[in-house]
Amino acid sequence: MAVPKRKLSRARTRHRRSSWLRTAAPTVATCPRCRSPRRPHTVCATCGTYAGRTVVEA
Repeated sequence: MAVPKRKLSRARTRHRRSSWLRTAAPTVATCPRCRSPRRPHTVCATCGTYAGRTVVEA
């Protein structure tokens, strides 16, 4: 089995990973209360609700 002879440096590893890109657009859900677009599993910025209850005063 092939095993690296030397440990790769952080710079070399991060340089290789720097080309990883986000290809998909972020997921967007609609708020069930105000129907505005928002990220899933986050508090709605428009009305301030999460999971059916008011968390933040908008």
